[in-house]
Amino acid sequence: MAFGTTDNTDEVMNEINVTPLVDVMLVLLIIFIVTIPVINHAIKVQLPQESSQPVQTPPQTLQIAVTADGQYSYQERTYDDASLQALLQAEGQKQPQPELHILGDKAVRYEKVTALMTMAKNAGLEKIGFVTSP
Repeated sequence: MAFGTTDNTDEVMNEINVTPLVDVMLVLLIIFIVTIPVINHAIKVQLPQESSQPVQTPPQTLQIAVTADGQYSYQERTYDDASLQALLQAEGQKQPQPELHILGDKAVRYEKVTALMTMAKNAGLEKIGFVTSP
């Protein structure tokens, strides 16, 4: 309290300052005006159509094992070179062509494996793979 002033400043203020309230309301109004068209905006997407085509069956695999003594084995039967060539010729004519998986013994001579690969190539088989064990 200052000496010599007759103002009574200890009175309670009866008026509310509405300027901050108006500022906040205007900001909220602008935010709503900007965001409502974005919320209602839809993007038209053309989705692919479903087709009910039959699923093609995958080709079978030929798993031919080359044993340590150089014999060829397919489905628990042993084959010599001539009968194996006939089997590979018959399988090479099928559509879709089967895949040839070669299971080579660790002790087999490499010439037997390359002979099998040559027979498969001559029979028209195009997909040849090697099977290993960990």
